[in-house]
Amino acid sequence: MAKDQVSEERSAQDDALGGGTGHESGREPGSGAGSEGGLPASLAEARVDPAVFELRPDYRALLVVVEGIRPAQSDADSEALLRRAEASVAELSKPIDEVPHVASWRAAYRGFGAKPQRTRNSLEALMRRAEKGLPRVNRLTDVYNAISVLHRIPLGGEDLDGYVGAPHLIRASGEEDFDTTASGQEVVEHPEVGEVVWCDDEGVTCRRWNWRQGRRTALHDGTTRALFILDGLEPVTDEELHAAADELVAQLSTGGEITSARRMLR
Repeated sequence: MAKDQVSEERSAQDDALGGGTGHESGREPGSGAGSEGGLPASLAEARVDPAVFELRPDYRALLVVVEGIRPAQSDADSEALLRRAEASVAELSKPIDEVPHVASWRAAYRGFGAKPQRTRNSLEALMRRAEKGLPRVNRLTDVYNAISVLHRIPLGGEDLDGYVGAPHLIRASGEEDFDTTASGQEVVEHPEVGEVVWCDDEGVTCRRWNWRQGRRTALHDGTTRALFILDGLEPVTDEELHAAADELVAQLSTGGEITSARRMLR
């Protein structure tokens, strides 16, 4: 069973953002409003840089923290969810790059200089993998990959215990560190100037908005506290982002009692 604080936190956040209708107040979230709503610091202090909204004014990030996850191998429930996701792609009547939210992300990537046919957004990458079969990793990863495909929303998962400070989305200076692997070796790379990247106080946690996650904060077989980032561009609505988060939390709660909290950045 999940103890989900979403209703209280959405209400408190909407009050702080003027009902969620004004971009300007939402771009300066501040920790004070989050503290009043009882949000964990990882959500209360999260932010999106104004330069990102200048690139895509329609962008929203729904951040969800889930604690109390029970590590588990892939099981019958996660297998059924993955099969549903694979079937949803097989039933498409149009090419994947013409799916509305995929097309929006391809345009967003071109907006900061990336070539979407070479570095695909996470939603498109998963949908293309679904054509031949999604990976089976562990229950946690299987669930969030399937939810991403089913709801047609890029969805990143991070191990919260690997985080230093709160997440923030910026356009890179090119000097930030990105901890990753290349040819089986641990290396530190740097994003391109102007690239949209998620960071914490230590460095980049995900490059090109939702393309490649870093090694330091990656989910693993022992993850019990996770941060999920659901990325939205038009035509996806706020309600659709929350519906994806609702199913994510519900699926993760089948393994035992969890707690969750969420916040929309806009």
